[in-house]
Amino acid sequence: MPHQPFRISTHPKLTIVVLVYNMAREARRTLHSLSSAYQRGVRHEDYDILVVDNGSAQPLDAAEIAAFGPNFQYVKIPASDAKPSPCAAINAAVASTYTPYVAVMIDGARIASPGCVALALLALDQFPCAVVATIGLHLGPFMQKWAAEARYDAATEDCLLESINWPDNGYRMFEISALTGVNWMAWLGPMAESNLIFLPRTIYDSVGGLDEGFDLPGGEIANLDFYNRVSEQEGVTLVSLFGEATFHQIHGGTMSSLPAEQTKNEVALYLERFQNRRGAAFRFSTRQPLLFGPMRPEIKQLLALVLDPNRTGPMARPNALPTRHSEQK
Repeated sequence: MPHQPFRISTHPKLTIVVLVYNMAREARRTLHSLSSAYQRGVRHEDYDILVVDNGSAQPLDAAEIAAFGPNFQYVKIPASDAKPSPCAAINAAVASTYTPYVAVMIDGARIASPGCVALALLALDQFPCAVVATIGLHLGPFMQKWAAEARYDAATEDCLLESINWPDNGYRMFEISALTGVNWMAWLGPMAESNLIFLPRTIYDSVGGLDEGFDLPGGEIANLDFYNRVSEQEGVTLVSLFGEATFHQIHGGTMSSLPAEQTKNEVALYLERFQNRRGAAFRFSTRQPLLFGPMRPEIKQLLALVLDPNRTGPMARPNALPTRHSEQK
């Protein structure tokens, strides 16, 4: 049964920029999850999707992208021109947009929950100077940096998604996902980053977009740094979409799927480079977002885990980045 759209503008207000690189399997699910066939409460006329392929060895076909809907556009950067970091490609994509609101998904391997777009548009319209963030979870029973030890791979993940009949009800992904160190408290605490973040184009421009000085493959901690800079702007209302999230698929990415020890070494390098660039150590944002959205029955299990004072095990282990949880001990 089709979902009735909210009463929002018939002209696009929002462009979502999605960066993909060597992730054809994952990108197909991600792009479907952003389409009006999957997102509830919006029509394709309400928003645009700009897919940027940053030099993939086997890029998606333009016709395949167009099949997701008339609001999808595709930019393919040849491998010879692509930079190792996604920052420049995303900034150039945002600069090409004309809508008053933009959103950035720096990692196109993340499936969105079905209410992200409609709820973000409502928040952007209702709150002055809003920065609207979504939390990120990992598909699977634990953070994906332990996937190799547990033999969790793409085939296992495919079966996991089939077990909940995805994409019939995207909210069931909460049943098969795990918390991460950078979103330790889900919606109930300050956030470290957002992998689908919505904001006015004016705010994006005012901070200069993503810092292209983070030029190593994957962009280092550019996404965390961007979240800090936009959320700390004077006058900004920081909003978290309650009951919505993005769900990371395993794909051998620069950070999330590396073995734990290698992740630790990579993060140490990124933090050192950050301090050299900025003259100060990296710190997570301490701002508590305003929660915006309905209570959904599918998130009750996750909330119970977050509120359990005795939680232990892989779902509760912090990421290699220093977490607020460990800092508060």
